[in-house]
Amino acid sequence: MASAFFFHNFTLFFYISLLFLSLRLPHSLSLSSTIHDLLRSQGLPAGLLPKEVKSYTLSQNGLLEVFLDGPCLTKYENRVLFESVVRANLSYGSLIGVQGLTQEELFLWLPVKDIIVDDPKSGLILFDIGVAHKQLALSLFEDPPSCKAQPKEALRNQVRKEKGFEALR
Repeated sequence: MASAFFFHNFTLFFYISLLFLSLRLPHSLSLSSTIHDLLRSQGLPAGLLPKEVKSYTLSQNGLLEVFLDGPCLTKYENRVLFESVVRANLSYGSLIGVQGLTQEELFLWLPVKDIIVDDPKSGLILFDIGVAHKQLALSLFEDPPSCKAQPKEALRNQVRKEKGFEALR
């Protein structure tokens, strides 16, 4: 009888352990979850990151690392350059401390620092680009955009040619 009691408790402990382990697995280990699904589950639009995302990791402390084959360029309202690796701290409704994402404003490329959706019902998303905060329509980011591979040097040369601004180095 004691062995039956032990077996029952061991089995119960085993199943509870499996349940807790499955709840603690990082999203990067979940084969069915794409980065776009993860963004949606965190109150952010799927189109914040391009279709060309190769993989991502999400640590238990919320550090999100997104990997692309190389730098790429796309356009929302303005042109946006994604580096090979984009990092940010992910929490519900926000990407804070973004690295690897720049946005063109007039003739300058400015780093995007934070991306925040305070109230999804407002239909707005806030971008902190350091010198200013920019609000855009959430509808611009519904679907992941296609992103054209873009070596950084080619991008700089293109901007110089378009703007005639030689000091962009």
